[in-house]
Amino acid sequence: MPTDVRLLRDGMHARLPAMLALLERLVNIDSGSYCRDGVNAVGVILADELARRGFDVTLRPMTGCADQVVGYKRLGGTGRLLILGHMDTVWPAGTADTWRYAQSNGRATGPGVGDMKGGLVMALFALSELAERGFDALHSIRFFLVPDEEIGSIHSRPDIEAAAREADWTLVLEPARPGGGLVTARGAVGAFFMQAQGVSAHCATNHRKGASAVCELARKVPALDALSDPEAGVIVNVGVFHGGAARQVIPADARIDIDVRARTAEQAGILLTQIDSIASEQHDSRVSTRLTGQMTRPPFNAERNRPLFAIADALASEIGIPSFEVPPTSGGSDANFAAAMKVPVLDGLGPVCTDICSRNEAIEVASLADRGALFAALIERLPRP
Repeated sequence: MPTDVRLLRDGMHARLPAMLALLERLVNIDSGSYCRDGVNAVGVILADELARRGFDVTLRPMTGCADQVVGYKRLGGTGRLLILGHMDTVWPAGTADTWRYAQSNGRATGPGVGDMKGGLVMALFALSELAERGFDALHSIRFFLVPDEEIGSIHSRPDIEAAAREADWTLVLEPARPGGGLVTARGAVGAFFMQAQGVSAHCATNHRKGASAVCELARKVPALDALSDPEAGVIVNVGVFHGGAARQVIPADARIDIDVRARTAEQAGILLTQIDSIASEQHDSRVSTRLTGQMTRPPFNAERNRPLFAIADALASEIGIPSFEVPPTSGGSDANFAAAMKVPVLDGLGPVCTDICSRNEAIEVASLADRGALFAALIERLPRP
């Protein structure tokens, strides 16, 4: 018999001080995707937390990123659950020195507090709540902690897909949208890099001998930006521009990093053709341009995932917290890879977060407990495979 979700909520609220203590500890560790030592430090803490909850824990060394952490717990029932979370953040080394974890007016802030250290903490304590109530209805729970999600899980993707193939459901700990939104569908995501090679020269004494790689790519930025149609779910964003060696030297090298979002595979295909065409245009015949990269996350639709949403939405209503199905989003997550394996997926199960991936990122503290109760109750009520 599933536990009354209101009792789970009470239990989670009693755990809130311990949850916040662990969250502060994690948030104050720099763990950007390229901060290998920091991600591994977070992983060691989480591995210990999983072991304390009865999970067999494996730390998998990776080439090119920090270690994966995988916890596996065998139970006595049926159905295999995969919980997906990530330990890395978007923030560079040194961020935690200037932006420490803080609480004020019912909100908590700090680098990665919502995306997704709050979700990781919430899920751990929700599993504790279930275990202490004797939950044993599943065959197994696999808790997969990814070290490189914020750079597209470029190293972890095969392992995520392998884990999803063995699962009957996947629950993903990305934060809930403001107002309690749950994610049942996501679009495609791509990462592309445009590099230009020109001719260096002193800008004063040999100006006409130079051919600027920076100028060549700068002309392409407005054309790339013009491809965006946010209402249609299409985004092309030049997020990084590198170029040049010195102020007085015409730059021979330049590079732009381009983020691409599309709601459907068809939109993604059109965008790739358009971006390739822009890359091929030459404004200065002495400057060559090369485009590399790929679509890193496949899109998925909501049809297979709505039964899970219906359960979660009903549970949210029982405890009086807001919930709604987010329209197909341009944001990607590891849910994209699990859904591509034809596994029912529900994402956005973490605490309610605002201003994700900005210096204003914050979570609603009470939602750690409320959404934790929702998460625990959902696990209890997963439809038998």
